[in-house]
Amino acid sequence: MTSDGGRALPRRPVPFGPLAMETHGGTLPGPAEVTEVAHQTAAILVGTGRAAHDPEVTARLVTLVDDLGLSTVADLWSARPARSLPGALWRLYALRAATIQDPERISVYFKAGKDTAQVSHVVAGAAEPPGADEMKSMADAILSGAFDGEFDVALERSAAFCRVVALGQATLADNAEHSNENHASKLTRNSHLLVKTAEDLEHAANAWRLGELD
Repeated sequence: MTSDGGRALPRRPVPFGPLAMETHGGTLPGPAEVTEVAHQTAAILVGTGRAAHDPEVTARLVTLVDDLGLSTVADLWSARPARSLPGALWRLYALRAATIQDPERISVYFKAGKDTAQVSHVVAGAAEPPGADEMKSMADAILSGAFDGEFDVALERSAAFCRVVALGQATLADNAEHSNENHASKLTRNSHLLVKTAEDLEHAANAWRLGELD
C-alpha cells in the first residue's frame, strides 16, 4: 500500500544492513545467497507456525514486524518475486503493517468499496461496522491464519481485502476527480497497485494448493 492507504510494495532489492555485513566479514552476500536466505527463512517461519499449534507462537509471528521493524523484514523478502513464498509472506506482513499504521484511512476505503465488492467483502471477513478497530483485528486475523489455519485461505483473504480497499479507492477517486484531480490520480494509482497485489496473492494461493509455492 502507499502512505495514504495503498502503499506501493517494494519491487527492488533492499540493501543489507550492518548486521548482515558483519556476518559476512564486512562484505555483502551474493545474489544467490540472498535468494537462498529469503526462501529458507520464509519456509522456516511458515513451517514453525503451522507445526506449533500454539496461540502464543502465532501471536509472536504475527507481531514479528512490530518487533524487528518493517525494513528488516523487507531486507529478507521484499526483493523476491511476488508469486513466491517469501514474496507472498512479505505482502501479508506489509499489508498488515499498513493497516495497523493507519486503520482509520483503511476503514474509509473499505467502507467505500465493501457494498460493491460484496463477494470480496465476505471473503475478507471484516466485522461490521468496518471501523478502525475492525480493520486492525482483520489484519491480525488474516496473518494469523497463515500460521494457525490454511495458508492459501490467508492469501485469498488478504487478496479479497486488497480488492475491497482498491475498489473503495477507485470510488473515492471518481468522487474527487473534479474537486481534487491530484488526489484522485493518486487514489487511482494506488487502486491499480492493490489490484495487482490481489492478483499476485491469488496466484500464490493457487500455487500453494498445488504444492508449487516455494
